[in-house]
Amino acid sequence: MQNIKNIIFDYGNVIFMLDFQKLKDGWNSIAISGPDAFFSHGIQHPIFDQFDKGLISPAQFRSFIREKSGKPDLTDEEIDAAWNSLLLGVDKGTHEMLAELNQKYRTFLLSNINPIHYNYIMDYLASEFGFENNEHLFEKTYYSHFVGIRKPDPAIFEKVLKENNLKAEETLFVDDIAANLEPAKALGIQTYLMAAPDTIQDFIKRTGLL
Repeated sequence: MQNIKNIIFDYGNVIFMLDFQKLKDGWNSIAISGPDAFFSHGIQHPIFDQFDKGLISPAQFRSFIREKSGKPDLTDEEIDAAWNSLLLGVDKGTHEMLAELNQKYRTFLLSNINPIHYNYIMDYLASEFGFENNEHLFEKTYYSHFVGIRKPDPAIFEKVLKENNLKAEETLFVDDIAANLEPAKALGIQTYLMAAPDTIQDFIKRTGLL
């Protein structure tokens, strides 16, 4: 990693920690069969691609979950609780580090996300940190359900580069899924795969980016 002027961050499991075992338990709690094949790290049913792109509404997503589970009486709250069980939170010191990085580099957030998770996270940021949103920590945020494109589609990386006049070779992209790094690499973007037990704070310190 040399001559870095711009950093694009994934959100889940890079900034906001996730627990896929908790999600598996959540799916089991509402009778979703084969939870690992339904949604796990790097694997998901096509319904989630549609949801991430904003092609279906939360109501349509919940209707699918009721059908998948065979439990038509599931409430919205029960479905959301199972789906949101994946979401843990942001480690102490991460927001402060991001704010510091934003003063030294042009930083961006690029997240595959959906309205149910987005709303939960915005509420979490408000209740835990007093933040209205994430906007103050980055120059610009890209949430897939708003832009209609999700990783690993090369178009989302092209969009970020073009809209912000970024040079690929001066840009670093950090993600926790290897498949998401490949289109970025093909465009000449420098990449880093975040894998536990590594953390974004350790990575930034270790590489001397701050």
